[in-house]
Amino acid sequence: MDNSKKTEEFYEKLKAQLYDTATWPSEYLYKFIVLTDSSGVNHIDSLFDNLGAVITTTASKKGKYTSVSINVKMKDPEAVITKYKEVAENVEGVISL
Repeated sequence: MDNSKKTEEFYEKLKAQLYDTATWPSEYLYKFIVLTDSSGVNHIDSLFDNLGAVITTTASKKGKYTSVSINVKMKDPEAVITKYKEVAENVEGVISL
């Protein structure tokens, strides 16, 4: 099975879980990890600009990585998944949790 098929299956499963576990619109917590010395944090910040998101960052113990937590109200699971895909396409080396 190729990666794109696995990725789409993951998002379909996530969408079903989100519909089952929350009433929409709802607050959603995104978590990402990027290299500290990259522009990843700023790029992620810009992708959530104008959404009323609360963004917090935490550097790893050795400072090589930065975790980015974003709490934002999303209208539905499709919007959540669209934002995950947008981050994955636009931020090099990002890890989504």
